[in-house]
Amino acid sequence: MEDPTTAAAAANVAAAIAAAFDWSSPPDARKAAVSYLESVKSGDIRALASTSLLLVRNNWSSEIRLHGFKMLQHLVRFRWEEFSPSERREFANYTVNLITEVAGPTEEWALKSQTAALVAEVVRREGITIWSELFPSVVSLSNKGPTEAELVAMILRWLPEDITVHNEDLEGDRRRELLRGLTESLSEILPLLYSLLEKHFVSAMTEHANQNLELAKQHATTVTATLNAVNAYAEWAPVPDLAKFGLIHGCSSLLPYNEFRLHVCEFFKFICQRKRPVDATALEFDSAMNSIFQILMGVSKDFLNKSRSNPSAIDDSEYEFAEYILESMVALGSSNMQCIIGDAIMTSQFLQQMLEYYQHYRIGLHFQSLLFWLALLRQPAKAKSVAQSSGDNPSSSSLANSSASLAEKYRKGTSAFITDEICSVILDISLQRMIKKSSVSGDVLELWSDELEGKGEFSQYRSRLLDIIKLISSQKPLIAATRVAQRIGTVLGNTSHLPTSAQEIAVIESTQLGLEAILSAVFDASMELIINSNEQVKFQLRSIFEGILQQLLSIKWAEPALAEILGHYLDSYGPYLKYFPDSVASVVNKLFELLTCIPISLNDPSSKGARLARLQICTSFIRISKAADKSLLPHMKAIADTMGYLQGEGRILRGEHNLLCEAFLIMASSAGVQQQQEVLEWLLEPLSKMWTPPEWQNTYLLDQSGLVRLCSNVQFMWSIYHTVTFFEKALKRSGVKKPASAAVPKSMHPMSPHLPWILPPLLKLIRAIHALWSEPVAQNLNAEIKAAKSMSSVEQASLLGETTLKINAGRSQVGSSSDGDIHDEGESKENDIRNWLKGTRDSGYNVIGLSATIGEPFYRSIEVSSLALALMENIQSMEFRHMRQLIHLVIVPVIKNCPVNQWEVCIVNLLHPLLLHCHQALCFSWNGLLREGRAKLPDNLGNLTGLELKVEVIEEKLLRDLTREVCSVLSAIASPGLNPGLPSLEQLGTNRGDQSALRNLESFASTSLVGFLLLHKTQAIPVLRITIEVLNWTDAEAVNKTVPFCGALVLLSIATNNTELRQFVTKDLLSAIIQGLSFESNAFICAELVGLCREIYVYLSDRDPTPRQVLMSLPHIKQEDLVAFEDALSKTLSPKDQRQHMRSLLMLATGNQLKALAAQKTPNLITNVTARTRNSAKHAGPNAEEDGPIGLAAMS
Repeated sequence: MEDPTTAAAAANVAAAIAAAFDWSSPPDARKAAVSYLESVKSGDIRALASTSLLLVRNNWSSEIRLHGFKMLQHLVRFRWEEFSPSERREFANYTVNLITEVAGPTEEWALKSQTAALVAEVVRREGITIWSELFPSVVSLSNKGPTEAELVAMILRWLPEDITVHNEDLEGDRRRELLRGLTESLSEILPLLYSLLEKHFVSAMTEHANQNLELAKQHATTVTATLNAVNAYAEWAPVPDLAKFGLIHGCSSLLPYNEFRLHVCEFFKFICQRKRPVDATALEFDSAMNSIFQILMGVSKDFLNKSRSNPSAIDDSEYEFAEYILESMVALGSSNMQCIIGDAIMTSQFLQQMLEYYQHYRIGLHFQSLLFWLALLRQPAKAKSVAQSSGDNPSSSSLANSSASLAEKYRKGTSAFITDEICSVILDISLQRMIKKSSVSGDVLELWSDELEGKGEFSQYRSRLLDIIKLISSQKPLIAATRVAQRIGTVLGNTSHLPTSAQEIAVIESTQLGLEAILSAVFDASMELIINSNEQVKFQLRSIFEGILQQLLSIKWAEPALAEILGHYLDSYGPYLKYFPDSVASVVNKLFELLTCIPISLNDPSSKGARLARLQICTSFIRISKAADKSLLPHMKAIADTMGYLQGEGRILRGEHNLLCEAFLIMASSAGVQQQQEVLEWLLEPLSKMWTPPEWQNTYLLDQSGLVRLCSNVQFMWSIYHTVTFFEKALKRSGVKKPASAAVPKSMHPMSPHLPWILPPLLKLIRAIHALWSEPVAQNLNAEIKAAKSMSSVEQASLLGETTLKINAGRSQVGSSSDGDIHDEGESKENDIRNWLKGTRDSGYNVIGLSATIGEPFYRSIEVSSLALALMENIQSMEFRHMRQLIHLVIVPVIKNCPVNQWEVCIVNLLHPLLLHCHQALCFSWNGLLREGRAKLPDNLGNLTGLELKVEVIEEKLLRDLTREVCSVLSAIASPGLNPGLPSLEQLGTNRGDQSALRNLESFASTSLVGFLLLHKTQAIPVLRITIEVLNWTDAEAVNKTVPFCGALVLLSIATNNTELRQFVTKDLLSAIIQGLSFESNAFICAELVGLCREIYVYLSDRDPTPRQVLMSLPHIKQEDLVAFEDALSKTLSPKDQRQHMRSLLMLATGNQLKALAAQKTPNLITNVTARTRNSAKHAGPNAEEDGPIGLAAMS
């Protein structure tokens, strides 16, 4: 009889379960019920076991029984060791007996799955030895009927779960023991799986033939469960064993049947991804894989034949099946081509099938084949010699070669089978498919559509197409040149024709991308030796590409969009011009012709496309300058003369002039330091005459109203903007091209002489912009400037994730629409001011940050106090979005490149006021987000009236962005380059017991910025507070950025005798890290956090009692737990094992409440099908269509 006390306890738990899941109950009642259930789970283990075992009986409701199973799983997973060995054996046997209670045909599937999960969990926790004891009972159970057999299959499926799915709890010996034990049991498990598969498939067919549909359904469900179990072993069990025990053959025999074939495809996909072993079983592996090749190729051949002869007879389910088969073939061919390479005929047939899929009308089949060809062409065995034999001869033989030729190809590897015919077809299809369905109408090919599932974005797909084009071009340049020339001839046709339709333009644009990919691959630096060593190849390439170029030069397109496209065609020739500089002049002249043929219409709003096209043509000069290297040097004077002429004629705008000057800087960088300096002098001299005079600075930057006056002088305002942006470009583009072994000192940087006159006015300008947000100035601003200070719609959309535009995308538009002559009233002026403020601020920040990377010349050019005044004077008034940019573009570069002799002024004048304010602002905003559900920010988000949800999203995004950027400062402070004197743990480990080896913190002052910072207590306090607070904010990326700083603090606390630092690390930091592990958001960084806990305890607990006190303060720890933990630590020196011990202790000491650690566990959820991303609704499990046909009707 049942114990009355246990029965009463079970009734109480059942009532609590019902209350906890009754959403009509008051919140307090549900909360109390959940609390009671947690107390039961953490209470007496034997009471928990007996109560839970009562709750899983079939006299309770399904909801209560499910919760009972979860309580049992919790017991096994977290409290198993509290049972005695005899109790564990008794419990294990009882769980197997539970199977009979849920084996009824009407039992809910969820209860079956939980029962199987429980049995598998017991075996994994107790060890594989118990499996040997339970196995006879399991076999006997499987013979009772289809439902029992289904449950046995579920158990078998879950036994290897901790092998196939990473589980932190099973690192080390236990995981290896489980793997070893299951491997030894494969001789029992695999035959049982084959027996279940064969027996119940035959029974399903028999019962279906006899019209016993319900019984047939049960057998079919068992077959499906068995296939899922087989798939769990296919991921890791030796492939020869899978073949020996008949599972490869058995699964292949199910491929014709709709009910099972997708699960079988999953089986083959797992096996096809397996790598060839290096032991004595390699030949058996090859034999098994060879048979799989034959199986899959046979199914594929049938589909392709039907697709060619009668495509209208193929429905969507057959196409889906073909995709699954092809997915396995891709995995097989990508990983195990060596298994058939000895059979040249089979290899050729396989490649021919994959080529046919690449050509296929259906995008899904083409896409899978694309992945295979990419993998194959990327193999290191690909041919290095180009066009030296018939391998790159358009007239070379096709796949049907003589056996002697095939044998020769085998000796060369898979690359020998990739003929010119294959490459030509792949290139042709790739060039045709680089457009989206929305761009082109027609039914020749099913083009990419945004509705496609599981294939990523179109940009990723097109990138793969370009990759495959580049790979073929690098191996077969003449073939690539020939195919793209033919494509361009077809697309452009008559050069006098003016394309007008969207379809024509889309095709022309996509073809340009193909041409660019081919030219960049053929004339890549790695191909230089090959091209220059074969004059015939060089001549043929030049002949083909020169013909294309002449065709492009003859085109007369003046419409802006078409002129822009033609400019891109021409800048694609940059790599070509490096080898054939004779064509440079014609390309440059054509670009200037395109630029001047587009009229400048500054005051016409409809002319925005023309302005953008002109800018894009100017950027073509930049692209060519990068790619053509020194080929443009002889033409620099002619280009400069043309620029001067156009500027004098007023036919080139300031932003366009800046882009051309940027191209000049790139040209000069290939000529050496001296010519680069001369070019900089030439380009910067006119700017210095405008930038350095004090008159404009006194007029616009001296007082609070000056910048308001500047915004009224539109032409000068934009002149300032373009000046600052050119400084930015000059700093980016003035690097010296030198071999890595011949580094040029930073003091010789070409921009170093110009920093003293560039930076002081810039700092005044930045200070004046910052002042617009300060309270006294903000109150007196006119309406336009007040409105301009708000966030733009582009920024709003970017923060909301509603557009692919980046926040800085507006800066390119600034130059396109604002050249000092555009001045519309009302909203247009507001936008102009907004764009100017953002563009000037961001470029100004970047100029300062880039200048800081030069090092000493930067600090000689300015006083750090003036830098601090400009940046920090109004830090209290700055919006979060502006502080983020300031930190990212200025503070982090300044810190990373700060010389040791400037550490003090940087920390006192820059870091302290910044981090002090950031700490206060972030704490306030995070407090609002975590407690009230909304961050509180000072930012002016613009017009979002009635869109409160969007406001909340933007505020949280800004808060997290700033938090992460502040943590980047901590990461920069702790960077290795600024802390060369910081010892490693390995160095500290040898002396940690020797107190005399400890050093003063002052000894690190000149070799560690972290140590230097800690010596300045006033400045260090906000940094340390931020470190602690971040660990309690729910932002894992911010925590990740903070970890290096925490690690540096730990190292210094170990290496020094500083009591205050040691107390902070062992108490405040350790407690905060443990608290941080309670947030599930920190799951992906939990290994690093546990590692810090381990370092603190292992290296500091022997000289400070605080780490023990912190651990003993945790709610569920006992003294004997800590003793056992220390004993385990003493038995291993492995950091990995010590981290695992620390992890286990923390879970135990907190009652498994550290969500970051618990999130690493894989929940035991059994599905009777394999989760798929495609058409999953069709295969939703055994209960998807309870009363309909089970699919066996298709077995004919």
